[in-house]
Amino acid sequence: MHPYLITGKPARLARALTWVRTWTVRLLALLVMVLLGAAVFTIRCARPVINYAATRAAWLELWAASVTGIGPMGAALGDGLTDEFIREFHRARTGANA
Repeated sequence: MHPYLITGKPARLARALTWVRTWTVRLLALLVMVLLGAAVFTIRCARPVINYAATRAAWLELWAASVTGIGPMGAALGDGLTDEFIREFHRARTGANA
């Protein structure tokens, strides 16, 4: 037995609103996925520029250290950050379920 035979068919307006709500949620989900994809694409495309800027900044720091006689500070700070990133990456890589 069809359930509508007992309770009565939903009105045309209620069915239309359900259809609108369903497609609104689908479109919003698609929009979020497109925005996240665009952000990831932008970051991946900017990576060579970031790498170049980091290389230039390291070179500038070494040049400034040689001119001023003060040792490079970025190496001391960067070493600790690199170790922390390695630990975190290893933890995430080994803790993930295969």
